[in-house]
Amino acid sequence: QVQLVESGGGLVQPGGSLRLSCAASGFTADYYAVAWFRQVPGEEREVVSCISTDSEGSSYYDDSVKGRFTSSRDRAKNTIYLQMNNLKREDTAIYYCAAEPDMGCSSWYGDFHSWGRGTQVTVAS
Repeated sequence: QVQLVESGGGLVQPGGSLRLSCAASGFTADYYAVAWFRQVPGEEREVVSCISTDSEGSSYYDDSVKGRFTSSRDRAKNTIYLQMNNLKREDTAIYYCAAEPDMGCSSWYGDFHSWGRGTQVTVAS
């Protein structure tokens, strides 16, 4: 059973940076899509980024974060990171890590069945 635990959220000023971590365990499939989503209360969960652990190593970033956010993976630590730079107030949300086996990247939350509990990111002065 896949388990995902996010950490690294917090309060940061506009223009600042944060690095989120997603500690993963229980991966048994040949490859996974691992994504970061975010959600604001009352709104639908939206994709931030996705990386695939397959041989192609495909990735996806929402237009709103391109050039500012970078997702990466540390195989030895079974951890996926989301480096967030030049944060904006509109990046404020709960950030979730999600994973799905034997699937390439997807931007739709319904394709993912393993989720962490989320970590709050607040961008404010």
